[in-house]
Amino acid sequence: MRLTTDFWVSALLRRVFGEGGFGAILNRGALEAGAVFILTRDRFGRSNLYGPAPQTSYDMARPGERQFSLLESDDDGTAIEKRLERERRFDPDIWVVEIEPGKTGIVDLVAITTP
Repeated sequence: MRLTTDFWVSALLRRVFGEGGFGAILNRGALEAGAVFILTRDRFGRSNLYGPAPQTSYDMARPGERQFSLLESDDDGTAIEKRLERERRFDPDIWVVEIEPGKTGIVDLVAITTP
């Protein structure tokens, strides 16, 4: 059984805050099954956008775990904003969560795969 997106995002933010980081929901999508996009910014201004990984990259041993892959990486954020706008036109129910991980990195918070 898969968790609702609302519950999953709340748990992610709780983990981020618990490790001394910061997080905010920039766009709240469908409560039950909206796609999640995670935006990270480092202290040097570099932004990374992670989105749902392709279905072929899912580990069959843990099919309920959400998988993410790096979609865009940008220094000023314009490419990321354009990508998010395209995603919103395709599916207006997406979630966009911005996080600044604390002690750990994003790979310790969510499952990152390479497409």
